Formats: sequence, C-alpha cells, structure tokens
Amino acid sequence: MIRILSSLVAFFSITTLFAQVPSGEIPKLVVGITIDQLRGDYLEMFRHRFGNKGFNRLLNNGLVYSNIHYDFPNLNKASSITTIFTGANPSYHGIMSENRYSIESNREISSFYDDNYLGNFTTEKLSPLSIKVSTIADELKIASAGQSDIFAFAPDASQAFASGGHAASGAFWIEDENGKWATSTFYKSRQPIIDQHNRSGQSLTHTIHTLSWRPAIDVNRYDAFPYTRSKYNFQHFFVTEKNGNIRLFKQSPFLNKEVNDMAVRMLESGSLGKRINPDFLALTFYAGNYEKAVDNNYSVEIQDTYYRLDQELERLLDAIDSAVGLKNTLIFVVSTGYFNEQEVIPEEMVTSGGDFYPERSQALLNMYLMVLYGREQWIKKYWDRQFFFDRKLLEDRQIDLKEFQQKAAEFLVQSAGIQDVITSHQMLHGAYNQDMQYYRNGFFKGQSGDLFLRIQPGWRIVDPQSDQNIKVRNNAIMAPVIFFGSDIKPQIIDRTIKATEIAPSVAYRLRIRAPNAAQDEILKEFLR
Repeated sequence: MIRILSSLVAFFSITTLFAQVPSGEIPKLVVGITIDQLRGDYLEMFRHRFGNKGFNRLLNNGLVYSNIHYDFPNLNKASSITTIFTGANPSYHGIMSENRYSIESNREISSFYDDNYLGNFTTEKLSPLSIKVSTIADELKIASAGQSDIFAFAPDASQAFASGGHAASGAFWIEDENGKWATSTFYKSRQPIIDQHNRSGQSLTHTIHTLSWRPAIDVNRYDAFPYTRSKYNFQHFFVTEKNGNIRLFKQSPFLNKEVNDMAVRMLESGSLGKRINPDFLALTFYAGNYEKAVDNNYSVEIQDTYYRLDQELERLLDAIDSAVGLKNTLIFVVSTGYFNEQEVIPEEMVTSGGDFYPERSQALLNMYLMVLYGREQWIKKYWDRQFFFDRKLLEDRQIDLKEFQQKAAEFLVQSAGIQDVITSHQMLHGAYNQDMQYYRNGFFKGQSGDLFLRIQPGWRIVDPQSDQNIKVRNNAIMAPVIFFGSDIKPQIIDRTIKATEIAPSVAYRLRIRAPNAAQDEILKEFLR
C-alpha cells in the first residue's frame, strides 16, 4: 500500500511539473511597450478612427486584460514602470517618483542620481543602481550568460533605467536641454547607431525648431467627446525665444515618433532576434494630456495623440514582423495606470474643496511643535505630500520619535483639506489592515518621510516650488494590458490584474527566473 501511494505521489508530482513547463518555442525577441497614461476608455472611444494594424491588431489578436492595478498611492511614470519590470512595489524596488528629497543633502534630486557616473550627451549624473532589485531584463541577461542584447528607449531617464535595468546593452532617453539621445557611463557599450543620429542633422536638436503639431486628419472626425467646445484646427510649436522646448515636445505625439524611429532603426540593423538567446527591446510611449490644449481633458489634441500613436504602433509591428517575425516575438503593452487631470472649473461654478498650501501647513505645524518641544525648526522639508523631520535634532534632544510623529499627525489631521495623516512608525510597526498595506507598499525606509498626507478629493495642492498644481481626484482609470505574438492565444479577459504579475509571467514565457523581488504568481492564462 505504501509503495502504491508513493508511486501515485511521484506520478502526480511529475505531472504537475510538466504542466508547469511553458508550451511553444521561446520567443527570439521580447518587446516591452509601456504607454504612459494610456486609458482603456479612450481606446474604446477612439477605436473607430484607428486603422487595422495598430491598436486594433493588438486588441483583436492579443491576450487582453481589461485593467491593471498598482497597489500603492501617488502613481507616476517612474514608480509605475519600475513596478512593471521588477514585479515588485516601491517598498522593495525603492523608486517612488521621478525625483526624491535627499535627506543627506537637504535638496530635491533625481531618484536615479549617482555621482559615480557621468552622462553621454547629458550633464546629469545618473545610474540604475537606485533600483534595489532585479528586473526582467537583468534576469534575461543572467540566464543568457550576457549574450542577450537589451535596449531601452524612453522619453525620460527614469523610464529608460526601469525598463532597461542594470545590465542593458543601452538605455537611452531624450535629454531635456539639447534633445539628444542621452545615456549613462554606467552602461559600458557604445552604440554607433545612436551616436551617429545624435551628431546628424536629424537629431531633435536641429529639427525641433521646424516642427509644428497640426491635426493629422480633419478635426471634425475627432468626434469622441460631446464636451469639446469647438473643433479647432490647432497648431502648436515647440520653441521658446532661445531654444526648443523639449518639455512640451514630450507631451506631444511627436515624442512617440522619436522613440519609434530609434526602435525601427535597431530592428532594421539586423542585430535583434537573430541569435540563440532572446533579445529584449523596451519602449516607452506617451498618451497623456498636452498642457497647451484648449479644452484640457476633452481636447482634440488627445484624440490626435491616440490617432498618431496607433499609426506608430502599426509601423513598429510591421518593422518587427519584417525583421524577426511577429510569431517569433513576444510583445506586451502596459499602461502606467494613472492620468494627470487638467481640470478647469467654470468661473461661475462653486464647488466643495479648496486650496491646500503645504508651506502654510508646515509653518503652522512647526509653531505647534515649538510650543510642545521648544523653539527649533523641527521640520526639514515638505515634499510630495510628505513631511520630513530633523531626525538629528530629535536624537540630540532625546525626543521619542513615535510620540513626536503621533502628536504632529493629530494636529495636522484637523486641517482643512487633509483626509488623513499616516506616520512612518505606523508604516513600519502599525497594526495591519488593507488600507495601511496600500501605503506601506509605497514606502521605502531611508527615503520616505515621517508623515504622509492624504488630501481630500476636490482639493488643489498649491506648491510654489512646483510648476504644476495638483487637483486631487481618486478616480480609477481603466488601464489595459495586452500580450501579443509568440504562441499567444487571442482572448479578452474581463479581469483586473496586478502590475506585479506581469514580470513573473514574462519570465515564465522566457523560461527564466522571475526578478528576485517578484512574489506574485504567473497569470493563469499563461499556464494553459
């Protein structure tokens, strides 16, 4: 009897093992496409204007998940993309935003600042070492013993580092001052294609002054929004009095063409997808608002952005098919899961809410703490809805940090516009609940602040140190995820998946280890 049971256990163990082995050939190329602020509702609204070989090809022939969820607050392009490629939340990977407040230097710096590395075609000193865990691309490089080529092209350095990882053959972004494709000396390989482009007349440095953004088609065909005040033939230029305005350029659909141009060049060079081990190409596009648009969120410009992005996806898919073959390529398209609203309230309309001034709150809080603990500047900085205390001063005065934080939180929560205040002690040592875990996932010890403010919806954060005032909204944005290509069965899955499920699923398809902080399971559709 014991022998029979042992045989059955062994049989089922082997059966389970074989069931876990991915079916089909390993793709020769993986193309990871992140689209910043892509909205699923806009895809549906604008879809009737798309062609058949861009978004519609992906949606009709791909594995489509209706929505993605990021389990931490204050989403942004840096934290979202790092989460996609690491399969972990900021509490593990350490990237909470594009910039961060440096406690050591008492100033705002890039989250990727690294004084040990210089830049190529940039004066910034940056590296991917701020990402504390491995990425999909890192694991592929390890599995292939360094043979896989990995390239990342993105508007900004944070996106390039997050998607290219620590072991990329090259991770490039568009430099804000000169429009060149920049990178860090952290990456040792030089890429002649990029260098030649940067030194040519085709570089954005030379072409931005000649660019103007006009509607790609008759504006009357942009009919998705009934709220657009007028169908205007807009025209936007990306120049200032002295030079090109790269910041505005990065909010336009021409940004997507610039990224795509480099991707197509790399594909046409014949170096990707032609060796035994898979290669990896990571691209970041933009589908958000243009700040100079007349109608803000209901603009003709946002419809034109999606229309042009559809054409760029068609061009990219055709280039992949020609160079490697779509059947030999695994493509995944992921939204960053948030949308920067540009809400404008009619002058005669009176709404609830108001303006929250961080500097005023900081001054009032410090006055209160002076009454309790003495006349000192207890607060070092307000930054990104966080207060940082002078920890050294607290230690010198032998003041209990937990009590200090709690008293400050109890005072602040009474202020108009503040929904709640969470202390870092609660983050690390507080009783568990789902809401607390959500904020804990966005906390990284040593970089995050002492107090976290939850601002009430409808209130506007007015920060003189920022060029953008944030109107708080808690709307959920439908953000699709699409897998397409190599052995992907077309399906539409009406389910919200976690952002942290993508990396282990792609790794499973490549038959490599998942990134070292990825804890979620493989998407069940990949196991069938």
